[in-house]
Amino acid sequence: MTQQVLDALTEILDLEELEVNIFRGRSPQEDRQRVFGGQVAGQALVAACRTVEERVVHSLHAYFLRPGDPKIPILYEVDRIRDGKSFTTRRVVAIQHGEPIFHLQASFQIEEPGLEHQDPMPDAPDPDEIAQSKGRLAKVLEGMPEEMRKWVTRPRPIDIRPVEPMNFMKPEKREPRQLVWVRADGRLPDDPLLHQCVLTYASDMTLLDTATLPHAVSWFDPRFQMASLDHAMWFHRPFRADEWLLYAQQSPSASGARGLAIGNFFTRDGRLVVTVVQEGLIRLRAARAKGAAS
Repeated sequence: MTQQVLDALTEILDLEELEVNIFRGRSPQEDRQRVFGGQVAGQALVAACRTVEERVVHSLHAYFLRPGDPKIPILYEVDRIRDGKSFTTRRVVAIQHGEPIFHLQASFQIEEPGLEHQDPMPDAPDPDEIAQSKGRLAKVLEGMPEEMRKWVTRPRPIDIRPVEPMNFMKPEKREPRQLVWVRADGRLPDDPLLHQCVLTYASDMTLLDTATLPHAVSWFDPRFQMASLDHAMWFHRPFRADEWLLYAQQSPSASGARGLAIGNFFTRDGRLVVTVVQEGLIRLRAARAKGAAS
C-alpha cells in the first residue's frame, strides 16, 4: 500500500507538457481546502528541471502568493532566464484562475569540486528505534475528532517519525527546535532530480510547526491561521529521498504574525545534504478581526 501511495506522488510530480515551457500539474483526489504547498513547490521544480540538461539544482527560492485550488489543474510557465557555462537559472510561475499562485526561481550548476565543511549532525535516536508504535500514535491522536483522526492516519507517501511527537490536540510549550526522521515510503527511481523534487515536497512538512512549539499551538488550533509564505532550499550534496534523512529544525524568531524556521537534512551517516529556510503566517484570528474593525 505504501509503495502505491509513493507511486501516486511520483505521478503527481510527472507534469504534462502542453507547449514549450508550459506544463500542467494535477492535485491528488483528497479532501483539501487548498493545495499542499510542498506539492506546488515540487511540481514547479519539476517544470524547471524539464528545461535543463546535465545540471542539478543547487538552490531555489519561492513565494506562496495565493491558496491553490485542488479541484482544477495548475499551469506552470517556465522562463529560461539564463544558460551560462556553469550555471543555469529558471523562473517558474504557477497559475490558476488566470492568476499566479506561486513563484519559484531555481539555479542549476554543473558538478564541480571545491572546499568542503559542514555543521555536525545532532545526536538523535535511530529511526528504527522510534517506529510509529501504537503507544506513540495513541498519544498523538488523543482527543482528536474522528474526521481529523482519519486525515492524520491516512496512507502517505512520506514516512515521518518525530523524535518527540507533538500532541496536536493538547500541545505543551517546548523549545523551538525539533528532530524529525523523514523518507519516501517506498522505492524511487534512481533519477537524482526526482529525489530533489520529492524532498522539496517533503520539506514543507513539520517545519513551520517548529515556530509554534514555544507557544503550545498546533495547526489544528482554530484560533490561528497558518500558511507557508516563502520557502528556500540549498542542495549541498547528493542524497536519496527514499533513505532516512534527519530533519533538524529550529525557529530563531516569531513576530508580526510570522514565524521563521530553519531546517537541515542529514543522511543517516551524518552528511549535511540540504538546508531549508521558511517563513510562515501564524496569525491570531481575533487580532486580525480587531485590526480590521478599527
